[in-house]
Amino acid sequence: MNITATYRLQLRGSNADPNGRAFGFAEAEEVLDYLHALGISHVYLSPILRSRSGSTHSYDVVDPTEINPELGGLEGLRSLARRAKSLGMGIIIDIVPNHVGVAKPEENPWWWDVLRFGQGSAFAHFFDIDFREDNGTGGKIALPVLGTAGDEQQLVFDTFDGQDVLRYYEHIFPITPGTKEATAIATYERQHYALLDWRTEVRNYRRFFSVNDLAGLRQEDEEVFERSHRMIQQLIEEDLIDGVRVDHPDGLAHPFKYLQQLRRLIGDRWLVIEKILGVEEPLDPRLAVDGTTGYDSLREFDGVFVHRSAEDTLSMLALEQSGSTWNDTAVHATEHVLKAEVAEEELSAEVRRLVRAVRADNFSTAGRQVSDELLRQTIVELIAEMPVYRADYLSLSRLTATVIADHSRRFPTRRAALDVFAAAMLAEGEAATRFAQVCGAVMAKGVEDTTFYRACRLVALQEVGGAPGRFGVSAAEFHLLQQERAKLWPKTMTTLSTHDTKRSEDVRARILALSLNPAEFVELTHKLHKLVPAPDGATGHFLLQNLLGTWPGDGEITEAFRDRMAEYAQKAVREAGVKSSWTAPNEHFERSVLDWVDALLTGPASSFITNFVAALDQAAIPISLGRKLLQLSAPGIPDIYQGTELFDDSLVDPDNRRFVDYTRRRQMLEQNKTDLLEDPNAAKLAITQAVLQARAEFPESFVGGTYQAVFAQGPGEARCIGFARGTQAEGHTVISFAVRKPAGWNDPTSWTDTTVTLPPGVWRDALSGRTLSGTIDCAELFATLPCCLLLKDV
Repeated sequence: MNITATYRLQLRGSNADPNGRAFGFAEAEEVLDYLHALGISHVYLSPILRSRSGSTHSYDVVDPTEINPELGGLEGLRSLARRAKSLGMGIIIDIVPNHVGVAKPEENPWWWDVLRFGQGSAFAHFFDIDFREDNGTGGKIALPVLGTAGDEQQLVFDTFDGQDVLRYYEHIFPITPGTKEATAIATYERQHYALLDWRTEVRNYRRFFSVNDLAGLRQEDEEVFERSHRMIQQLIEEDLIDGVRVDHPDGLAHPFKYLQQLRRLIGDRWLVIEKILGVEEPLDPRLAVDGTTGYDSLREFDGVFVHRSAEDTLSMLALEQSGSTWNDTAVHATEHVLKAEVAEEELSAEVRRLVRAVRADNFSTAGRQVSDELLRQTIVELIAEMPVYRADYLSLSRLTATVIADHSRRFPTRRAALDVFAAAMLAEGEAATRFAQVCGAVMAKGVEDTTFYRACRLVALQEVGGAPGRFGVSAAEFHLLQQERAKLWPKTMTTLSTHDTKRSEDVRARILALSLNPAEFVELTHKLHKLVPAPDGATGHFLLQNLLGTWPGDGEITEAFRDRMAEYAQKAVREAGVKSSWTAPNEHFERSVLDWVDALLTGPASSFITNFVAALDQAAIPISLGRKLLQLSAPGIPDIYQGTELFDDSLVDPDNRRFVDYTRRRQMLEQNKTDLLEDPNAAKLAITQAVLQARAEFPESFVGGTYQAVFAQGPGEARCIGFARGTQAEGHTVISFAVRKPAGWNDPTSWTDTTVTLPPGVWRDALSGRTLSGTIDCAELFATLPCCLLLKDV
C-alpha cells in the first residue's frame, strides 16, 4: 500500500498516567476512522516492545522479544492492524536498537542475567561492557545507584520471583548461585557488580548518551541482532507492519552495516532513521534507507518564515539581556566549550575508554613519547571540534582528516598526539568505532541539551538539527533543498513537531513572529524588565520567549498553565546548567526564577503580555497555516504529530505527551466549517485534510514527483513562497502557496501590482473552491486564507 502521510501516536499504559488513563492499541484503534477521514495512510506508533513498567515514552525497552502487555500485547496489535487494513491503512513502528532499559534490572532478563553471572552470562556479549581489571571497579560492572559513597552498607536480603536477592531501598540485585554469605554486605562483595555513588565518574558499560538507566546493545553481533529483532521479524511474517522508524542509529558501532541487515529483514517496507544532519551534511546516499525522520526539513520550514531583517535588532537585544548576540560565531564557540565540558565530565568514562582503545590500536612509535593526559586532552578537543554527530559515513570521508589538519596547524605541540590518534583511526578497529560513538553522544549533550537552552536570540530556531546562528532560510536555499529532497530522498519523512521537539510547531510560529516586528518585542522586554526584573537576564530572555509562545490567547491564566510553565522553567534552568543543574540543583536560584515566572503570569505585567500576545497571535496564525501547507505538500512523506492538526501550545516532553481530545477533532472534521478566517483551528484542520486528500488523489505528483519553484512578480514578490508538484509525463498538477511575511496579508493594498502567473489550464483552490487561471493578483490568491492549494482540473 502506498504511504502518503503518517500520524504519530504516543502510546502508554494506564500505570504511566496519574489518573490511570491508557492510550494503547485499543485506544489507537478507536481513532483510526477519524485518521482515515483526515487522509492519513499510516499510523506511526511510539515504541511497542516491552518497556520499563510505567514508562511514559517506551524508549526504555526491557524485553525486545515481547510486545508490551501494558499496551495490549500482541493480540491488541493484531486487532489494530486488522482494523487499519480494513480502512486501507497501515502501521509504522518505532524501534530502539541502540539500547535497553536497566533502571529496574529485574524487569530486563538479559541485564539481570549479566549482573547475576558476570562474564559467564550467556548475555554478557549482548552489552558493550568493559570487564577489564582496570575498568575502575576491578573488572566488575559499575552500577551508580548509591545516594552516597559507602551506602552499600544499607543492603539487605530479600526475595524476588523465588530467588534470593539484595535490596537497596527500591533497587534489587541478583545473587550469583553459591555466593550467599551470612550478611548482605559479605554476599555483595562476591557479586559481579559494584554499587557506586550516583555522582561517580566511573562507568564501564556504554550508555545512551549519559543516561545510566539505558545500556547500549552490541548490534554488530549477529546473535544480538537476531534476538533483539526476533519479534520484528514475526510482525513482518504476519504482515502486521508496513515500515520502521529507527531510533538513534548513530549510537551503534556500525550503523551502515546495521541498516543493511535491517533492510534485508524488512524487505521493501518503508525505513527511516533518526539521523540528525548538520546544515551542510548530506545523508549518505549509500544508506539502505528511505530517509531521515525530518529534523532537517523542520529547520527549512521554520527558517523560511523568519524575517531576516530583524537579525541585528534581536542580536542586540540578546546581547543586552544575556551578554551574547548568539550569532553564528557565538553559537559555535559556545557549542565547542560545552562539548568539551561534556567530554571532560559527563562522558569522561567513555573518553577514558576511547583513550585506551587508541593506545591498543596504535602502531605508531610516536605514541611512546605522548602521555596519556596529553592524548586525552587532544581527543577531547577533536571531539569538541567535530561538526557532525559522527563522521565515519562515506559521504564525510575527509572530515576527520580536515579537523585533524586544522588542529595540527593551530596547536603544534599536539602534533605527536594527533599522529597517535590518526594511526589508531587508520586501524579501523575499536578506537575508530568508539570515537564515532562518543562524538554523537557529546554532540547531543553539548548542543541539543545545553547550548540550545542557553542561546536566546530567537529560541524557535533551537530545535534538534537547527542552526540558530544562521537566522533563517532564504527562499533560494529553501527551494534548492526541496528540489534535492524530491530527487534524492522522495520518501524521506518531513515534520514540524515530534515527541522530541522542544516547542510545538505553533509555539514556534509565535516566536518566529517576533521577527516580524522586533521593535515591539524590544519595547515589551524593556517594560517587563523595569516592572519585574528577571533574576538572571539570559534565563529571563530565554523563558520570556517561551512564555509568549504558549501564553493563552484570551489571557486566562489557569492553575494548570501555571503548573506547566513552572515545570518547564525548572527543566530549562537545569538543562542550561549555568545557575543550576540536574546533578547540583540550586534551589534558591530556581525558586527565584519560579517566583519571577509566576509574577509575570499573575502580576501587573500579565496585562501587558496579554495585549502583546493578542497582536503576536494574529501574526503567528498565518505562519502556522502556511507552514503546515508547505510541509504537507513538499517533497517527502509528511508526519503529523498527534493533535497538531489543530493549534497546539505544547513545550518539551512530557508537556507534548498530554492526551489528545479526538472527540473534538472528529466533531470538527464532520462539521466541515467554511468560515475558516474566523476559526484558526478549523482552518488548520481543513488545510491538513485538503492536502492529505490531494496526496491520495495525485500520489505520483508527491512521492517521486517533480518540484518547481513558483514565484510571484511585483513589489510584494518576497512576501510569499510557492512551488508546483507534478510528474514528468503530466506536468504540474498541484501548486502550493503561502504568505511568508504575513503583516497585512489580507489587506489588498499590501499586494498592489503583485501577481502570480499560473501554468496553462484551470486550477481549483481546494480550500476555497474557487477556480483560477492565467495571471492572478496575489490579493485574490490570498483572499480567503494566507495560503492556497491549487489542483489542476482534469
